[in-house]
Amino acid sequence: MELDLSPKLAKKVYGGDGGSYHAWCPNELPMLRQGNIGAAKLALEKSGFALPRYSDSSMVAYVLQGAGVAGIILPESEEKVIAIKKGDAIALPFGVITWWYNKEDTEFVVLFMGDTSKGHKAGQFTDFFLTGSNGIFTGFTTDFVKRAWDVDDDTAKALIGNQTGKGIVKLDANVKMPEPKPDHRKGMALNCEEAPLDTDIKNAGNVVLLNTKNLPLVGQVGLGADLVRLEGNAMCSPGFSCDSALQVTYIVKGSGRLQVVGVDGKRVLETVVKAGNLLIVPRFYVVSKIADPEGLSWFSIITTPNPMFTHLAGSIGAWKAVSPEVLQAAFKVPAETEKVFRSKRTNDAIFFPPPK
Repeated sequence: MELDLSPKLAKKVYGGDGGSYHAWCPNELPMLRQGNIGAAKLALEKSGFALPRYSDSSMVAYVLQGAGVAGIILPESEEKVIAIKKGDAIALPFGVITWWYNKEDTEFVVLFMGDTSKGHKAGQFTDFFLTGSNGIFTGFTTDFVKRAWDVDDDTAKALIGNQTGKGIVKLDANVKMPEPKPDHRKGMALNCEEAPLDTDIKNAGNVVLLNTKNLPLVGQVGLGADLVRLEGNAMCSPGFSCDSALQVTYIVKGSGRLQVVGVDGKRVLETVVKAGNLLIVPRFYVVSKIADPEGLSWFSIITTPNPMFTHLAGSIGAWKAVSPEVLQAAFKVPAETEKVFRSKRTNDAIFFPPPK
């Protein structure tokens, strides 16, 4: 039975006045389970507060919209309170405790993508909440809470029962939350929309890579990532991950055509992708995209912290390294055709501008 590779939208899991949590289901997107990848989105309204939690998976968070505050507590470390905004990427290793807060009028939306290979459910994140109606305090008896935290009976009952919200709550206007500290941000977040470009092709597109050089924490997470922005009607070269990594792609903005070619030269997917879609390309499969007139942007995680790709077209395309005689024999074409083939795309690498 062939896997369904078609892109999917996230579905709401829970939420209320403070915001909502959405996730992609491995039953609808089977590559999540097969690749041990989880993906979810957190959307917070004004004064929305995502209660402290930790997950069974390491992941990368990417801010899709708005601005907010994140509290991050690495194991055996102090709390880092950082201001984050659209374009920020954050690496979240195993054991990290996080909370998220939106004090602005604009909705604050964060994408999470990560590795579920050590999690409870393949292809799905499991969060463990520290407080709330489904928090760890509600599972322990009062006498355990009293003894563990050295509190009296009334305090223990308050810790267990006062917070009736689940996962996300809306805080009253008079609640004061910690202010972000600029020095806490160093080494914790990288804004992909403001970072130096790793590749920039005029009238075609650009890419920012997230790796151990610009955000060392991704080494602990075991994932790399990139933000790709394709200009209107431009093309991304056919290519594949040459180090056996999976690429998980979320369409951030715009729309475009996508084709994936797999084993035996079979086109396994031909579709139109649009903002909000998530898709996973199997290992070694070749993928290419052409943007619609308004352009196409996507954020991807790659299941290795320093990914490597082989491109099959463009000035750095693998075909350029193959000797002319081999190309002639492989394609079964005369020398003249091989020369025409080799003479094209000598200046454009990875991204190709629209045809003139």
